[in-house]
Amino acid sequence: MGTVTVSASARLHVGFQNLSLARERLYGGIGMALAEPRVIVVAEPAKGVHVTGDGSESQDRDPLVAEYARQAVDLLEVPGVEIELERRLPRHVGLGSGTQLALSVHAAVAGAHGLDPRVREYAPALGRGGRSGVGVATFEGGGFVVDAGHPTGRFTTEPPAEGDWTVPAVVARHALPEDWRFLVVIPEAEPGRSGDDEDASMRTVVERADPAIADEIAGIVTRRLLPAAAEGRHEAFGNALSAIGRKNGAWYTDAQGGVFRPPAGELVEALESCPVVTGIGQSSWGPAVYGVTDVNHAAEAREAAREALASRGLEGEIVCSAPENEGARLEFEE
Repeated sequence: MGTVTVSASARLHVGFQNLSLARERLYGGIGMALAEPRVIVVAEPAKGVHVTGDGSESQDRDPLVAEYARQAVDLLEVPGVEIELERRLPRHVGLGSGTQLALSVHAAVAGAHGLDPRVREYAPALGRGGRSGVGVATFEGGGFVVDAGHPTGRFTTEPPAEGDWTVPAVVARHALPEDWRFLVVIPEAEPGRSGDDEDASMRTVVERADPAIADEIAGIVTRRLLPAAAEGRHEAFGNALSAIGRKNGAWYTDAQGGVFRPPAGELVEALESCPVVTGIGQSSWGPAVYGVTDVNHAAEAREAAREALASRGLEGEIVCSAPENEGARLEFEE
């Protein structure tokens, strides 16, 4: 037992393979891990749960850290933990902040007490991995991942009872070339949907989803996306991502006001004219927008992102990240 530091990466969520109840499997997430930005949590054994700060200038304490820590303490049956959030991911912008924080805190509590985190096993009790398994999979092993989704008969518009489901299995995982770069633009905008609002929106989308779109996505995944990932062809990979993102957007048009939600759609349109960026789309509910380039064109891609924000009168953050091909990092100090 001792002090443990957990560092986990953000993830991009391209979309789902199927949202129609007319097909045998529902959901089936597609996404990848980013080297940056990251969430970092430090923990050590204690009695009770104590949160010491989150590394921000104001030192305000994120109530979710304490909530997730209490859950982990109860699930793991340990006395308690002293925990600090050193770095956080932007909340509800499409980078998987909730899942990565929940799993990081759980892994930190387990590590502080010398236990195996077994995040895939515990994720359902933490409320994670219910639809998409991408966040859990990237926490475990990084890379580009496609998950199996859930049997439609069990996992429909209402989630099954607790204990009646597991995190979707990974059906494909590929390490992506180190010289690839993912351009991520996070405009200052209303946060993406989460919690009850997200659940309600997803129920509506699933009830109305056109099954023909799922059949089209299946062909893109098997004939274009997976071969490009396996062969390390970033332009072909990006083109497949773009096609999948737009087809997913067709399912969400009514729920989010377009194929992409505002202002993500404006940024997608602006970035599509940049010749060095491909695969432009919206991550999860946004507002984060992503694209694919390589290390030799990263500076040009960043400049295109700055111009896209300025041309639409938007402020925002720009990240140009390498892929992350490993899972969360745990460092121990006795």
